[in-house]
Amino acid sequence: MTLEPARALLTPEGMALLRSLPPYRSADDTLALSTRLRREGHSPELIAAALTQSRLRAEASAKFGPFAEHLLYTADGLQQATRLTVAAAHASRLQRAGITHFADLGCGLGADSLAFAAAGMSGLAVDADELTAALAAFNLADWPVEVRYQRAEDVTLPADWGVFLDPARRVAGRRTWRPEEFAPSLDWVFDLTARRTAGVKLGPGLPHELIPAAAEAEWVSDGGEVVEVGLWFGDAAERPGQTSALRHDADGWHRVVAEQDDPQPGPVGAWLYEPDGAAIRARTLGTLAAQHSLHTIDPHIAYLTGDDRVDSPFLRRYQVLEQLPFDRRALLKSLRAHGARRVTVKKRGADIDPAALAKQLQKQLAKSRDAEASAQGADDLTVFVTRVGDRHCAILTKTA
Repeated sequence: MTLEPARALLTPEGMALLRSLPPYRSADDTLALSTRLRREGHSPELIAAALTQSRLRAEASAKFGPFAEHLLYTADGLQQATRLTVAAAHASRLQRAGITHFADLGCGLGADSLAFAAAGMSGLAVDADELTAALAAFNLADWPVEVRYQRAEDVTLPADWGVFLDPARRVAGRRTWRPEEFAPSLDWVFDLTARRTAGVKLGPGLPHELIPAAAEAEWVSDGGEVVEVGLWFGDAAERPGQTSALRHDADGWHRVVAEQDDPQPGPVGAWLYEPDGAAIRARTLGTLAAQHSLHTIDPHIAYLTGDDRVDSPFLRRYQVLEQLPFDRRALLKSLRAHGARRVTVKKRGADIDPAALAKQLQKQLAKSRDAEASAQGADDLTVFVTRVGDRHCAILTKTA
């Protein structure tokens, strides 16, 4: 959507049309609906804008839940928007730092500003894209937030305001990993945050060597998906110079802080543990291993193992059935012996296509009459293809 259709949508007629639309179901339904709306006399541009919003609102429910149907979006803005649960965690961090007024520099569609305002703060949200700023103004209209179409670099703020920044990381529509190409640049961001209570949202692939020494770096996963790394400065840095992982799941929020060296390697035990991606990126495996008497299977492979059953929100647990050298025929024979019905393949440190190997194994298992007979009541199995030292192995497991 471009600026002109957005302006048409933001009129009383446009909003009335959007409110009248049925829930989005499919492209075929949309085509039929578009034809009907044209017969009713609506302009093609307004119809396209309203139907686009209907589709984006359906997609946005994964990030915003029931709030999704009250907001407006662009496709890129929705893709980059902070999930509402994570935005609430950002707001909690600023609250704990004593912030009452904020500046959201690079606010996008306003998800973080929405969370800050809902937590009782007031402030300013700016974005350097005119369309995005216009939609953010709509999304934040009921909250004590001023929205401006403005570059972050041109904003002047009171000294006691907290700052939250989400630098744009796209050039000509493509994601960039070059910090100097961020908008604003990472050098400018870090110069500002050195003098402020501030938070910075960045992609989870940020190299550790780019993190300022005074910052606290927190990798965040939501439902097992690593979504960002947050850098916190000033009073918002509760553990300056440290890294941590923050995970959100059905049981709430969980945190682990990197306080131990990398774990030592050892033999595969009775249980294999797959760490949450945020815990891996935050380099907290040493802490998790020390907490639960675990070790890694190889210094360069991010699996933990041990003989004790461990419960941790950061560790997905698998019971080890067998370990063997990685050979497809031997692996198939072992799967048949264990009566596998369905197979999932995971890998680390191995040059294979897990989905292709799982499909191949599944097909061969289905051809085996013995496998079909023995599969009555058998478990679905997960095969980890990985490296131990200079050898590749397959570890057969089941979830438990």
